Amino acid sequence: MKNCNSLQEIREEIDSIDEQILELIAKRKDYVKQAAKFKHSVEEIKADERVSQVINNMRHKALSLGVSPNLVTEIYTKMIDDMVETEIAQFRNTKSL
Repeated sequence: MKNCNSLQEIREEIDSIDEQILELIAKRKDYVKQAAKFKHSVEEIKADERVSQVINNMRHKALSLGVSPNLVTEIYTKMIDDMVETEIAQFRNTKSL
């Protein structure tokens, strides 16, 4: 981590991190959309067991990094819910072609 010398410099670093986070979310969403072509049903897309596995893995990782696991759970739950809807739409579009 960079040792900043001003509040402005800290804000610039935070802004840079925020941009990276958004780029990674977009990349994740692209992979989720791609996954739709390997699935055979909406139920397979919803994959409750996989969702639990991802959230549990991220909770453990959060703890090891000193980040609130509850915050990570909220973020991942919202993100996964949104991406599941995207994947379902992609799946239906692919199957209707």
